[in-house]
Amino acid sequence: MNLPDSSSTSPTPSTTLAATAGNGDAPPPRAMWAQLRRSTLFYPLVGLIVVCIAMMIASPSFLSAANLENVLRQVSINAIIAVGMTCVILTGGIDLSVGSVMALSGTLAAGLMVAGVNAVAALAIGIAVGLGFGFLNGVFVAFAGMPPIIVTLATMGIARGLALIYTGGYPIDGLPDWVAFFGSGKVLGIQAPVLIMLVVYAIAWLLLDRMPFGRYVYAIGGNEHSAVLMGLPVRSTLVGVYTLSGFCSALAGVVFTFYMLSGYGLHAVGLELDAIAAVVIGGTLLSGGVGYVLGTLFGVLMLGIIQTLIMFDGSLSSWWTRIVIGGLLFVFCLLQRLFESRRR
Repeated sequence: MNLPDSSSTSPTPSTTLAATAGNGDAPPPRAMWAQLRRSTLFYPLVGLIVVCIAMMIASPSFLSAANLENVLRQVSINAIIAVGMTCVILTGGIDLSVGSVMALSGTLAAGLMVAGVNAVAALAIGIAVGLGFGFLNGVFVAFAGMPPIIVTLATMGIARGLALIYTGGYPIDGLPDWVAFFGSGKVLGIQAPVLIMLVVYAIAWLLLDRMPFGRYVYAIGGNEHSAVLMGLPVRSTLVGVYTLSGFCSALAGVVFTFYMLSGYGLHAVGLELDAIAAVVIGGTLLSGGVGYVLGTLFGVLMLGIIQTLIMFDGSLSSWWTRIVIGGLLFVFCLLQRLFESRRR
């Protein structure tokens, strides 16, 4: 993956290392290291290495295949949601509705399947609901000019309310046994949720780093007014970004429902904060225009390992996870301010 020079004003998401080196050959390790230091990926990568070392000290068996697989499975749901959140924040927006949309999509798909609806149709309806909420968020932000935080706060309440009304406040059980495969089954030795997560990240990387859509996203986050003057499709890109976030939320909801073998209107309460934390800790600037989906993956893994470390200790309550995440948010927001001041 190409890492951009922090001083670059180009709206493109990356600058080739070969160009940085000034010739067509691969850049020397020193040039790559210097460019990494100037990238927002540097601090998330260092943080991930530090928490991995801490976990290895606490548990020498941490690097075993079983433990790594367990961590990846635990973070897979937040990781999928964080992909959509990354795209939204790159445009300078925010999506607070992701947890509620996840719950609504998952419970709706579960309820329809239990009611005897064809499984493919039930899944399609669940995903379509997520797409619909994302599309509405994008329309209100792009065409009505409403603040993203207000729009998505409203749809967060609406989606959560609909999920609770649909379920009556009770879990929906009785899903077919075969759905458990998508929640905990394996393909080529990789658990299904992890495989789905990896596919989502690969597609997101292609969208943001190799396609015009990504250039539009970075340009809007860098300076939306300039993007409009350049004739870029700002409104349609914003609608696409929020729709993508809705899709990721719905997909995560379906995968989580299959893993739990149950749909529940109170699933994913507060998960939007975990997704935002992963994106910010992963180096995506809240002001937009700078960030990487790879950094988001680093952030998700860091949070997952910290949670595992706290649970492994045994003497600490799981609520300490919230305190640690809050502290990390403060630290990485401060690092973002330092990064932005250095770019000026």
